[in-house]
Amino acid sequence: MSDPTSLAAQLLKEHRESIDRLDAILVYTLGERFKHTQAVGRLKAEHDLPPSDPAREAQQIARLEALAKEADLDPEFAKKFLNFIIAEVIRHHQQQQS
Repeated sequence: MSDPTSLAAQLLKEHRESIDRLDAILVYTLGERFKHTQAVGRLKAEHDLPPSDPAREAQQIARLEALAKEADLDPEFAKKFLNFIIAEVIRHHQQQQS
């Protein structure tokens, strides 16, 4: 019979390895996302467009809230997360227009 402590330690190790992989996926995904938003920022700067698009942001927040519900993730957390990302994107766009 297996030692319950060693079984728990093995399960903990496996969960942590999954978490580490997912963290890497999140970081690389955010990096890719920011490459695209920086390209959008350059286009906006070149064509003298405003750094933020409130209608697009509202659409994205609603979309992300729906996705969060489908993924069994707190929609309020998803909304806060997207608002944080949007604020960072707008900051980059404003810097590009300076």
